[in-house]
Amino acid sequence: MQSVARLARCLGPLILLAVSACERGGTVQPGAYPDFADLVERVSPAVVNISTVATEVQAPDQDGHGAVPESFDEVPDWFRRFFDPPSEPISPEDVYPPEQQSLGSGFILSDDGYILTNYHVIRGASEIIVRLLDRRQFAAELIGSDEASDLALLRIEAQDLPVARLGGSLDLRPGQWVLAIGSPFGFDYSVTAGIVSAKGRALATEQYVPFIQTDVAINPGNSGGPLFNLAGEVVGVNSQIYSQSGGYQGVSFAIPIDVAAKVARQLRETGTVTRGWLGVVVQEVDRDLAQQFGLDKPEGALIARVLPESPAARAGLREGDVILRYNGEPLPSSSSLPHLVGVTDPGEVATLDVVRGGRRQRIDVDVGTLRAEPTALAAATPTPTPRPTPHRTLGMALRALTADERREAQVVNGGLMITSVTDGPAARAGIRAGDVLLQIGGQQVDSLDRFTEVAGRLTPGQTVAVLVQRRGAPLFLALDVPAPVPG
Repeated sequence: MQSVARLARCLGPLILLAVSACERGGTVQPGAYPDFADLVERVSPAVVNISTVATEVQAPDQDGHGAVPESFDEVPDWFRRFFDPPSEPISPEDVYPPEQQSLGSGFILSDDGYILTNYHVIRGASEIIVRLLDRRQFAAELIGSDEASDLALLRIEAQDLPVARLGGSLDLRPGQWVLAIGSPFGFDYSVTAGIVSAKGRALATEQYVPFIQTDVAINPGNSGGPLFNLAGEVVGVNSQIYSQSGGYQGVSFAIPIDVAAKVARQLRETGTVTRGWLGVVVQEVDRDLAQQFGLDKPEGALIARVLPESPAARAGLREGDVILRYNGEPLPSSSSLPHLVGVTDPGEVATLDVVRGGRRQRIDVDVGTLRAEPTALAAATPTPTPRPTPHRTLGMALRALTADERREAQVVNGGLMITSVTDGPAARAGIRAGDVLLQIGGQQVDSLDRFTEVAGRLTPGQTVAVLVQRRGAPLFLALDVPAPVPG
């Protein structure tokens, strides 16, 4: 105890000096924190509580809405919707009441009753009730919804309503104060505050939304509510959380108001949302692929597939091109591209800066309209399964595709089925049995003879890009070509 006392006597003056310095010239002072009280009083009347009744129970699906997917291969297990059930898959033995009630938030866009909220708040609802701050309740009409952005537009029969003032999410900066008003767990008009943590976050479930990440406490019932800046302007729509428990853990996501306002405008005018479309499938560029495609660093969106008769195909884009800029906007990663294309009006001309064969060039594309469903491949006559041929140098065995395999893999032309992978270059590149080999070293592969010819011209010690089709999706991999084995 005496040693502790001596230590306290020695450190005491230092602690006092540090506190004194913070009070005089430090960056954190009591008066520096904003007082949200007046702001909350001013903006709260434009926030609404939304409750819904669904007469039919939603079946679990695999799109990230309403239930945990059966397979966790594509969706991270930490990712949950606000209104998801517990993490166990729902079985027929689970007992549900005949009517399901859900709770969420929203905000008033116009004084004649238009209200914006999340799609997943009203999904499957047979009845939607909106409650205002003054306790008035209205039955709401669903004007339109857009699952891709998780937004829905409602309308109530009322006039002279308080209206939320919309700001601009483009001007937001990480570190700025923001606050949320909503009904977490049914507690109406609860206020939480925090800062913007990051911008432009891409999440697996909404590729057309560059989310705002904050540390504002968001919980079930906040969904669809507004995210305000200190000027009292709506800068986002609270939508999702990152959680391993189902509750708030310090990471929440909001839809930027610039995206939400455009969706709401289209829903009000037409009841549907139209998005731009290039017709490409892209993937990330890692360090090995960056070197292979002539880039100084991993960046951009690598085109793994160009859909036939698409705007990209008509503009001359090719598989293996790396898009670095879209209309002058740099693409730090492939996830930056979809939302930029999506907000482009169909019919506009977009300028793409691409790298092809190590050389930079600029390509103009007439942006098309995103289709609701991809075109399915036509059925083909079944064919017998060919015998595989091993390629010992690369460590894999290949054979021609059967008609059923071609249809299942969504491969129109060419390609070879990889039937097995041994310990060797193919395995180290990440190639798997069941992949369909489409290209190697930029050369199309449509037969075993063609593969043997292309593989025989590869330079030992070189790294080449290999394009495979895996579970219906194209994927570039970097393959190290080994030196020939004597013998």
